Amino acid sequence: MKKEDVLRQLTTPIGAPAYPRGPFRFYNREYFNILYRSDYDALRAVVPEPLEIDEPLVRWEVMRMPDTEGLGDYTECGQVSQVRFGQEKGEYLHSMYLDNLPALASGREVSAYPKRLGKPRLYVDSDALVGTLDYGTLRVATATMGYKHRKMDLEKAKAEICVPTFMLKILWNYDSPKPAGEPRICELLRTQITDITVKGAWSGPARLELYAHALAPMSDFPVREILGASHILTDLTLARAKRCHDYLDGAA
Repeated sequence: MKKEDVLRQLTTPIGAPAYPRGPFRFYNREYFNILYRSDYDALRAVVPEPLEIDEPLVRWEVMRMPDTEGLGDYTECGQVSQVRFGQEKGEYLHSMYLDNLPALASGREVSAYPKRLGKPRLYVDSDALVGTLDYGTLRVATATMGYKHRKMDLEKAKAEICVPTFMLKILWNYDSPKPAGEPRICELLRTQITDITVKGAWSGPARLELYAHALAPMSDFPVREILGASHILTDLTLARAKRCHDYLDGAA
């Protein structure tokens, strides 16, 4: 393979790349969101500056994605905290767990989504919407909500999904004079969904239980008070992330 051929490649392995070239369109992407109040100190310990925390609010989410161009069928569970970047309010993506390699690899390589393998589920059990996350064989989270109890305003639902999102991009040097190495890229990225159609949205009573796990530490942000829950059905396209802060700028 010649140099110009190498430069045309998207990712590896050559001939059967881990994921195709985007953008990726999601059809019937389904959200189950629970907004809750947690502990300020626990959030401050992991939310990177220059992001600020006005209130210790966390959104726990399960997303069911049955029809995604290039990526297929998968489910994802995440935990985000409400933050502020200057005067702009948004969310910081703390962790995401999913059951699909192309979505995991593309999310980490192309952007900076903090994705790990997990076993999330979203389903209806009698008259309850249920979201769960297992890591390996162990339960990490269980959430329930009354199924379609109250219709939500679609514009309000759209605003909930389309807030600015921040995440960390970290890549390390291959060689370094320091024994532990040093980063080659260390940036804060920002993205925001803008190409979206909300097809339905509902709210209802909800509960969330989080269980301690060393490698999926969602319970580090304990549930102090549930503030609201939503169930939202959409078609959307993820926007490309852009750098908004470089931690290496001016570093020695």
